[in-house]
Amino acid sequence: MTIEEVIKSTVKMDNAKKVILNIMYTQNVIQDHFNELIKPYDLSGEQYNVLRILRGQKGKPANMCVIQERMLAKTSNTTRLVDKLLLKDFVTRNVCPDNRRKIEVSITEKGLDVLKELDPKVDEHEQTFANNLQPEELVFLNQLLEKYRTNK
Repeated sequence: MTIEEVIKSTVKMDNAKKVILNIMYTQNVIQDHFNELIKPYDLSGEQYNVLRILRGQKGKPANMCVIQERMLAKTSNTTRLVDKLLLKDFVTRNVCPDNRRKIEVSITEKGLDVLKELDPKVDEHEQTFANNLQPEELVFLNQLLEKYRTNK
């Protein structure tokens, strides 16, 4: 289905506008599907992202700045996200012994267990969309998207 059909537009659009609408619409489709996947775990996409970042630390704590830098959504309220994950016992938060102004966050076993359970479901989610393209088309799409978002 073309983007014009999706949004039921009869107005002629230039390609620059169509690309933006296509990216935004596709992101919403992917996000809606992903949200349904993580809903039973009482997680938001941003909370899931924090857990993935912390797992990537391989047992080392991360301070709030590190988490914020690695977030997909740069406007995320990292403190609020960590607070919610604390309430679920998915993370711990401690004052840094070397710098008392820094807060260090670590993932708990419970947080790791949730990610371990979600991993195959997330892989399947990603493959559902990837299966619409040939492997070389996926490589090309990634190259195009990286080129598209580069500011000059």
